[in-house]
Amino acid sequence: MAVLEEVSTITAKGQTTVPKAVRQVLGIDYGGRVAFRVEKNHVTLHAVEEAHEDPALGSFLEFLAKDIGQRPQAIKPLSREFAARMARLTKSKKIDLDAEIDGAVDL
Repeated sequence: MAVLEEVSTITAKGQTTVPKAVRQVLGIDYGGRVAFRVEKNHVTLHAVEEAHEDPALGSFLEFLAKDIGQRPQAIKPLSREFAARMARLTKSKKIDLDAEIDGAVDL
């Protein structure tokens, strides 16, 4: 995992600007929310997920939870061969998460 460190100055009012590179990594923009966590003299910052209800996702997760509860033996790890094949097939794929979506998106 790559490490990113940026420096920001605290103003007289106790405000600071979250550097652009950090905002990009966190996937936040103007109006986005962040949370600060202080643990043993260390501070971490993370994006606060906005609640976006996806009606299909909720039902699907409920289905999965019920199925796993009824058939826990059906949960199997990926085989090394399958994981290696997935890695080979996606190795050369470049994905820009900030790129505009091409085509219609039905919500």
